[in-house]
Amino acid sequence: MINGKTQLFGFIAHPAHHSRSPRMHNLSFQHWGINARYLAFDVAPGNLPAAIAGIRSMGIAGVNLSMPFKQTVVPLLDDLTPRAQRINAVNTIKNDHGRLIGDSTDGAGLFQNLQSRGLNLRGKRVVILGAGGAGKAIIAASLDYRLAQVDVFKRQTTSYPAVATWVTGLAQNTTTPLRLHPYEAVQTMQDLVAQADLIINATSVGMTTAGVPVPTSVLEQLHPGQVVYDVIYQPLETEFLALARQRGCETHNGLGMLIWQGALAFQFWTGKPMPVPAVEADLLASLTNETPATNQRHAM
Repeated sequence: MINGKTQLFGFIAHPAHHSRSPRMHNLSFQHWGINARYLAFDVAPGNLPAAIAGIRSMGIAGVNLSMPFKQTVVPLLDDLTPRAQRINAVNTIKNDHGRLIGDSTDGAGLFQNLQSRGLNLRGKRVVILGAGGAGKAIIAASLDYRLAQVDVFKRQTTSYPAVATWVTGLAQNTTTPLRLHPYEAVQTMQDLVAQADLIINATSVGMTTAGVPVPTSVLEQLHPGQVVYDVIYQPLETEFLALARQRGCETHNGLGMLIWQGALAFQFWTGKPMPVPAVEADLLASLTNETPATNQRHAM
């Protein structure tokens, strides 16, 4: 029952109607008997400062954020966790008695998902395809898992120099070898993919159009013993994952990343673990009833 002691949590984005977070978090509150509710709020970009002020003034306990607010919200907060500081972006805010703390759980959600499935990440060689919003979150989070090396491929667009500077800065503050390569360096991509333990597609290729994020010559380097992860979760098996599975790789879609970024946020707020198996079953059931027009990539 909703009463005067019910805590309010929410999702802030523009648009926000696609969010799966209310489904995930309300199920989790119910599981633990927590007197709380989670709602989605579609906030126009110009109204973000007022929305953040509302979190403080009304005592909203916590929120998740998605596009276009993950970076613009940072100056409005009181503090950031170390992994949020690395990318200067957040997807989760905790209201600690009026002090707003921002965290980034997207990238960590991917690695927590893999660990939950029994993968020991320590000493693994990782290739990350793409360095956009999702890619940067994954790159930043990768430094917390004692990996042997992380190689990132990004297309040489106008943002390449800025990303190169950012990666260089990260590399100077970690013992994990971290390198950025142009996507167009196909031979280098072939060599590193062949040696990798884990290959992560953080691009949108395969979500709404057919295709794979790498050339055929790179696909041919995939082999049994490797893990291939695609941050896309609808379709549940992209063409990239299907081809990797055919070559003997262990494959995972982005549904686990979606759930575990939410699980990390839930624990950040409540101190309790999200009931992941129940949430996963619920989301899988909902996804089977969706049309391609509703596809989202790691959307909260």
